[in-house]
Amino acid sequence: MAVQADPNPDPEPGQRLRLRRLLPPGEPATVAQTVEQLGLWERHPGATEHQRVLLNMVSTVDGRATLGGHSAPLSGRADRELFHGLRSAADAILVGAGTVRMERYGRIIKDESVRRLRRERGLSEEPLACIVSGRLALEADIPLLADPQARVVIVTASAASLPATGAAVEYVRAERDGRLDLPAALAELRSRFGLEMLLCEGGPHLSLQLFAAGLIDELFLSLSPRLAGGEAASGEALRILAGPELEPPRSLRLLGALECESALFLRYGVSDGVSAARPSGRAGGGGVRDDASV
Repeated sequence: MAVQADPNPDPEPGQRLRLRRLLPPGEPATVAQTVEQLGLWERHPGATEHQRVLLNMVSTVDGRATLGGHSAPLSGRADRELFHGLRSAADAILVGAGTVRMERYGRIIKDESVRRLRRERGLSEEPLACIVSGRLALEADIPLLADPQARVVIVTASAASLPATGAAVEYVRAERDGRLDLPAALAELRSRFGLEMLLCEGGPHLSLQLFAAGLIDELFLSLSPRLAGGEAASGEALRILAGPELEPPRSLRLLGALECESALFLRYGVSDGVSAARPSGRAGGGGVRDDASV
């Protein structure tokens, strides 16, 4: 009986991990090559009215977005590399305050070689960290806020401000009917900071609100080869979207698929929303609740 070669052998020391390209088919590619092929470094200022918004999430095969309240246990080597690869080309990282608290967010890009690459590409040396917060419940000892070199913007409907932090903090305040107006907030992020490509890293409540507001262009979903069980209603078994049902459900189209070590990395375009027309000020379209999720 012939022994088949392992399609995902461990890389030799100093060798980059390679992802098997399923759709479109092609030769295996490193994460850096994948980011290049996706055109994530490209910028076309003024070409469209709205910036490009990507959502990057991970889940188990049975739909769990966290284990024990954290996403890190779901991530393998390739997912971690892709996570940082997507960050490397983004103008800003958009993330809910609950995720910042639970995952103890730190400096967005720590690798000096990646910061140098961004400068060479004409970008700031690291993405702007944009934290979406309804209640401003953010402790000053969160590593991101404690770092004097971090670049942070708080996106909120509140008129309040955080106590002094190590990081320099600015605010985007966009309120409608007592809630955060996400379309208005993203528009201000673009006009004030020149952000052409936003990468959202969740959590599930913010992700659902962005879909509900028609603000997501593409979904990058890492499918971890794990089964976890658990009931979503318990709060510990969140899916990649958490909250009320989307009405109507959003349709997705598969744009690409990669595989490594039995994990799948799927790229979807959002068919019925955002690129054609984004809502602004529509009732129920962009208000983020003032609750613990953000």
